[in-house]
Parts: sequence; structure tokens; C-alpha cells
Amino acid sequence: MNIYQKLAEVRKSVPFLQKDASGSQYKYNSSSQVIAAVRAKLDEMNLLLITRVVGKRLLSETVEYTEKERPKKTTTYLTELDLEMTWVNCDKPDETIVIPWYAQGVDIAGEKGVGKAMTYGEKTFMLKQFNIPTDQMDVDAHQQRMERTVGKITSNAIAQLKSEWVKAGYKINTLSAQVKKMYECQISDLTEQQVDDLIRRLRDKEGAAS
Repeated sequence: MNIYQKLAEVRKSVPFLQKDASGSQYKYNSSSQVIAAVRAKLDEMNLLLITRVVGKRLLSETVEYTEKERPKKTTTYLTELDLEMTWVNCDKPDETIVIPWYAQGVDIAGEKGVGKAMTYGEKTFMLKQFNIPTDQMDVDAHQQRMERTVGKITSNAIAQLKSEWVKAGYKINTLSAQVKKMYECQISDLTEQQVDDLIRRLRDKEGAAS
């Protein structure tokens, strides 16, 4: 396999990640969860990711305030890193892919900014590199939601069906009852195949309103 084929195999191995960590206001995917999700497949494909810092910036902001009538101040440090993420095919070390990336980390003390930026940067890179979808719901619920939407018609298809119904000489308020009679469902629950079948019947005038 070439390096692109190997990366594609890694992408196929992680279809979904449930958000596993909680902050003060939201849920998110932890770095350890994301890395663990891809590491085994990366090892199997013999792929190596090398991260290189090519640029850095440190910004700080000090806020002064009063707490219990005592003046205090807090300095927040923002570390910004310009990165190069390099994929290496260990079976053919000359075969590489270099991707520019950006990361940032916020810290109060100051000394952890680089580490936070590197950790966050690696996590977001993996999520975007392999197009990993994330959701707050559990995996089974996510799968059921996807299954319910597969094959369902769009609003444009519904509009087309209604237009064909009226053009065939039928009153629009009778369409729902006819769909219920023929397919035992609501209009919005029709599949594309059922819509095509009904439109064909309308155009041929074969039992569309029988």
C-alpha cells in the first residue's frame, strides 16, 4: 500500500466517537480518547506522525480585580504554535506527506501553554485528518438516527410529488390519504423509490387515485 491508501484504511476504522469528557459548559472529546481510537490502526498500517514546531507566539493579558476588598490580578497566557504534521510510511520512509497546522493553548501559570497547544493541536488534527464525526449521544442512538434518515425523501422531492399530483387532476388535500392507502405511511416517510413509483403512476394515470 502507498501512504494514501494506508491513511484511507485508518479513516475507515473510526466511523464515530462519542464525546467522553465534560467541561464547565459543554462536552468534548478528550485527547487520549482520540489518539487511542486511531493508534492501533496506525500501528497496523506502520504509519508514523512527526510533529514539528515551525513558529511560535506568546500573548499575555493581565486582569486586575478586587476579591474580598483585596486587590488581585491574574495573567492569562495564550501560546500559538505553527506546526508541520508529517506522515511517514515506515515501510517506505521516503514516502511522506507534510501538512501545515495551527494550535493554541491557554494557561494561567504560563509554563503549560506549549504542552496544552501541542495536545490540542494533535487531537484536532486527528479528528480533521480522518473526518471523524463526534456527537454527545451514544453510538447506538447515532446509528439509529442515521438509519432513519437513509433513503428518506427531501423537501424538493415532496414538492415535485405534490406538483405531479395536481397536474394529474387531483386535489392536493387528497394526497396524504392516498399515500397512506398505498404505502401505509406519511408523505414525509416515503422512500425515493416509492416517490418515483407514485410519480410514474400519476404520469401514466395507472391507479394513482384508485
